[in-house]
Amino acid sequence: MPGALPDGEPVPSDGSLPDSVRVSDQFGVYVHVPFCASRCGYCDFNTYTARELGGGASQAEYPSTVLAEIRFAGKIVNRQPVQTVFVGGGTPTLLSPEDLGRILEGIDATWGIATGAEITTEANPETVSPAYFEELRNVGFNRVSLGMQSASAGVLRILERNHTPGRAIQAATEAREAGFEHVNLDLIYGTPGETADDFAASLDAVIGAGVDHVSAYSLIVEDGTRIAARMRRGELEYPSDDVAADRYLAADRALKGAGFDWYEVSNWATSPEAQCRHNRLYWTGGDWWGFGPGAHSHVGGVRWWNVKHPSAYAQRLAEGVSPGLAREILTPDDRRVEEVMLGLRLKDGLPLAGLDPVGVEKALANGLLEPSVPGRAVLTLQGRLLADAVVRDLLP
Repeated sequence: MPGALPDGEPVPSDGSLPDSVRVSDQFGVYVHVPFCASRCGYCDFNTYTARELGGGASQAEYPSTVLAEIRFAGKIVNRQPVQTVFVGGGTPTLLSPEDLGRILEGIDATWGIATGAEITTEANPETVSPAYFEELRNVGFNRVSLGMQSASAGVLRILERNHTPGRAIQAATEAREAGFEHVNLDLIYGTPGETADDFAASLDAVIGAGVDHVSAYSLIVEDGTRIAARMRRGELEYPSDDVAADRYLAADRALKGAGFDWYEVSNWATSPEAQCRHNRLYWTGGDWWGFGPGAHSHVGGVRWWNVKHPSAYAQRLAEGVSPGLAREILTPDDRRVEEVMLGLRLKDGLPLAGLDPVGVEKALANGLLEPSVPGRAVLTLQGRLLADAVVRDLLP
């Protein structure tokens, strides 16, 4: 979108970037790996199986392509130690630990990775092993996030996940034994056919796995996915908001009883150190550069995103040009909306100053904000269930 940088430099709409960008001291890096062995029925992420790629992009050459973008970014972003690295996808663990390590080396050579930085990779349980985790630790990763989704074989079938119910728990144990102190397990609740007992078993499994972080998300049915098509045909029921609320309350109750505390509406950790620092950077308006096809970046109120297809991404970098597709400048109003929308989801909440006083009173009267936290808007348990509605009420 047309606009201007804070220093007045024109902003083109073609995704090209300024000559230099100064980032804050909380600079993070996201690396998107767009490859998957198979596509899950609920997934609408920018990911591709070998068949979907149809040529033009190579998984083997992908680390070198990402390194080319990192070198490109290094000419623009001032040297500032990277505080967090998050490799997501897709399935990052389809790449070898050696290749993932090469990407980390490129980030370190370009900006320097800060001492004590959080370095995370997502992993699908079926793509890892004890030896793989050992190698990941050796190349510098210190946190892993495993996609579990459910402990029920029936739920996994509906989601079209290709791992067995116990494999995610086993992988979490392998990661901990390899020296990963921080391990997350992801759950999805509200899948058609999932029972309360199914979800209770999933919660019991993640608690028993000894991990220090759990993320739990309600199933979102996205247009264009296979699960959406099955629902349109009447093969599956659409998710129920009431069931999702019941599942969320069950998750909070079980995790709290096991020593976890919520710090973001969908995330629980056993300690402040176990919280995902990279995601907190997103939620608090920090600066990050996203590498890979379709990846989004944000620096100082400027947001841009790359071309989506891996072959187009690789071709642009091979030609020595930015893979950026477009960019926009967030206005002060845009930034305020995002600050409220994201900040309210955190347990820290937001200062009441600047929020709509009528909306604050309404939320307090309805039991959606904690009355015991003076000067701040902090969601109650009921408020977490209605977070989006509370945001609308609090914006002036």
